[in-house]
Amino acid sequence: MTRTLITNGTVIDPANGIDERGSLLIEDDRVVEFLAGGHSSEIDAQVLDAEGLLVTPGFVDSHVGVGEPGFEEDETIASAALAAVAGGITSIATMPSTHPVVDNRGAAEFVKHQAGQVAGCRVYPMGAVTQGAEGKELAEIGQLAETGAVAFTDAKSPIANAEVMRRALEYTGMFDRAILHNALVPELSETGVMHEGFQSTRLGLRGIPAAAQDIMTARDIALAELTGGRVHIMCMTTTASVDLLRNARQNDIRVSGDVTPHHLLLNDTVMETFDTRYKVLPPLRSPDHIDSLISGLKDGTITCISSDHQPLAIEKKQIELDIAPAGICGLETLLCCSVKALIEPEHLTWSQLIRCLTVGPANLLGLDAGNLSPGQQADVTLIDPSRKITINAQDFRSRSRNTPFDGNTYKAAVVKTLVGGSIVYDRDASE
Repeated sequence: MTRTLITNGTVIDPANGIDERGSLLIEDDRVVEFLAGGHSSEIDAQVLDAEGLLVTPGFVDSHVGVGEPGFEEDETIASAALAAVAGGITSIATMPSTHPVVDNRGAAEFVKHQAGQVAGCRVYPMGAVTQGAEGKELAEIGQLAETGAVAFTDAKSPIANAEVMRRALEYTGMFDRAILHNALVPELSETGVMHEGFQSTRLGLRGIPAAAQDIMTARDIALAELTGGRVHIMCMTTTASVDLLRNARQNDIRVSGDVTPHHLLLNDTVMETFDTRYKVLPPLRSPDHIDSLISGLKDGTITCISSDHQPLAIEKKQIELDIAPAGICGLETLLCCSVKALIEPEHLTWSQLIRCLTVGPANLLGLDAGNLSPGQQADVTLIDPSRKITINAQDFRSRSRNTPFDGNTYKAAVVKTLVGGSIVYDRDASE
């Protein structure tokens, strides 16, 4: 039996309403209890001093792109897991947009097998909603659920056919699984490069209007109300979509949404650099839309923050902006960028931010994670809120380097990550 006492830190556990100085006692791989106040010398345990640190549940990332199988040059499950724990993330749900697509039992079993070989991060597969993520015929949803798919998504491919989406919601509802949807009207978004507005006109680049997300979000909410199924809007970016979600949740429709740090921290003016690292889907919007996203986080309309990790090998991004694939490598910058966008301007408290990184995504995926309750798996993240770090993409544990934040200095660093009571990442030891 191994006992560890994380002491002298500020424990933030939103699921249990804890935000105070105290200690966390761990026995083997489980949380024993939270002890308010200072370290008790009477406890027989190895001590991990967290003076000046925040002690939180390990983060949960609800949609993470991995290349394996088929695109291992971008990312493997093992490299994604290493990147995740460096970002304080102890559980990730992997996108099914691999080759082949995870749309059947065999493909899901492969992901689970590979995840079982990974030390230090909990990896959960998501299954495709439709065969080949093509939006036409439903995938083997029942078999995928039985194999362990925690949710369903066609990743970045919108499900344009309303009848297919309706049947998918009915089917996934039988297994109480959510559909995570990239809510964009394809006809309004497929050829776009950036947000449609003043900047796209000035730069002469094809735009993706806010209406592309608004229309599809409204449709998804209507279908969720019709079927009783669960829809989660990934990467919310527009004012109207936030308003639609707020109204739906007030009327107890089973819908939710998330936002990414890059959609909070960056706006469409950066596209004047024509740098492909800023190209994401949905696109970076104008500042007024960002204000609405922040309001949605503040009032609880938006319940999750996700990295939307989309790793891409360097040669895939170093081409013309029009044809470059969209995506940002986000696991290792999740915390510091969130702090820059939300804590430093005092939009959210630390407890509110941690809730969006733990409780929200854990509830979405139905995971027994994201809290420090007694008996819970001891997945813990230690944060130094005042430590400055400079992003160096060459030091990423991810196989990819496609981040626009390379070279920027931010405040707040993950200093240690524990999974099952064991330290799987130590910043000081790795630098």
